[in-house]
Amino acid sequence: MTSVVRPDQRVRPSEAVPSPAAPPSAARPPAPAPSRRPATALVAALLGFTVITVDVSAVNIALPGIRADLHGGMTGLQWVVDAYTLMFAALMISAGALADRAGARRAYAWGTALFALASLACALAPGIGWLIAARVAQGAAAAVVMPASLALIRQAYDDPRRRARAIALWTVGGSVAMAAGPVLGGVLSETVGWRAVFLLNLPVGALVLLLLARVAPSPRRPSPLDMPGQLTAVLALAGLAYAVIEGGHAGWTHPAVLAAVAVTVAAGFAFHAAEKRHRAPMVPLPLLRRREVGVSLAVGFAVNAGFYGVVFLLGLYCQELLGMSGITTGLMFVPLAVLITSTNLVSPRLAERVGRRPVIVTGQLILAVAMFALLPLAADTPLWLVLLLLAPTGVGGALAVPALTALLLDAVPGHRAGTASGLLNSLRQTGGALSVALFGALIGGGDGGSGFAVPGMRQGLVVVGVTLLVTAALSRWLLPRTETAKPPARRRTASPGAGTGPR
Repeated sequence: MTSVVRPDQRVRPSEAVPSPAAPPSAARPPAPAPSRRPATALVAALLGFTVITVDVSAVNIALPGIRADLHGGMTGLQWVVDAYTLMFAALMISAGALADRAGARRAYAWGTALFALASLACALAPGIGWLIAARVAQGAAAAVVMPASLALIRQAYDDPRRRARAIALWTVGGSVAMAAGPVLGGVLSETVGWRAVFLLNLPVGALVLLLLARVAPSPRRPSPLDMPGQLTAVLALAGLAYAVIEGGHAGWTHPAVLAAVAVTVAAGFAFHAAEKRHRAPMVPLPLLRRREVGVSLAVGFAVNAGFYGVVFLLGLYCQELLGMSGITTGLMFVPLAVLITSTNLVSPRLAERVGRRPVIVTGQLILAVAMFALLPLAADTPLWLVLLLLAPTGVGGALAVPALTALLLDAVPGHRAGTASGLLNSLRQTGGALSVALFGALIGGGDGGSGFAVPGMRQGLVVVGVTLLVTAALSRWLLPRTETAKPPARRRTASPGAGTGPR
């Protein structure tokens, strides 16, 4: 969950390009200039970013209730999570270009309205298929909301210091939402029902739209959209997720699974060809040849695979094996969110002292240890031990990501900072989605009606742990050896926007 707006694409009002359909200014009386209202823009941006973050973590806790009501099985639950995440990941790279073309305020309003309508469709879902389709729409809307929310803040604050403080509040809002999401999901699903988790988004969306009416219109600028690249990326990710999810249940040689693998490979080649030929590709291929970029993307993928896989896993483990209520399960994730927030604050300072590479490597090793530490979990594990073993999961990823983001943005030209940030966000979300697919496929063979196979859980933890060890080794060998990070005063002007990093 992270910043994807291209810092180099900030547009001053004098640079705005009028819409081709707009009549000349002489044909209509000039409208009074609206107030900038920076605080209003900040609150609107913070609310939207918060609600899309809450939705991810809250739904994880509501999954048992969804299965009991809609009878979707483990495969259905995986798609409820991954339909949102995959669309979020696939559309995130080009969503910044949409915000440029439409203007941040307009794009943010569109995304918020679509997110609210999709949430209503989720709440009214009569079956698991309807819910999954509505989650696809939610993910598409969230991909627009996230970059537009940050662009709205950048537009509202001209002073770099005030803008940096506003962005810091935006980032902290995401951490608070991560802590509140599981609690809200547990409370609502236990007291009102899982549908209330989605209905909660409606009043928040309405409030955001009311606030946006008091914010100055955003400038627009022409920005090319890479539709061939976007479509092939969505197809490749969807095919890959389908193959992993269905392969774990139907068997890896099932015709549908083999067909999904073939679609994934074909879409991957088509994506490569499209990016090679497009005059403004959403993923410039030469960028991927940079060693720092390739390693950073692999690390981001592995870190999110570990974190989001564990959140999905433990949400089901606590409720189905330990018999905990949704409220207690949600509260269990609050210490994790506190650890993430505090470690995020420490990581940049630590990187300035010892260098980014050691911080990135150490974060991955801690997260890998967390995967192996969870292996002894069983149906009779006491809650205090679960909480203790869960702690390194929050520390490891939160330690690595800020330093990883800063290193990536320093490794690319200034005009590619937004593209690099979008790529990192997309790969991180993809890692989380595929991890959910993997864990769901492995734990779905439980006996005794629990639907939770402990041996499958352990297999998944080993796979993710080994993946993190591999990316940690790649980071140690291939990333540049830098004793200290660049001082903040010497960073390029794009760094205030980049500092938030992907969540």
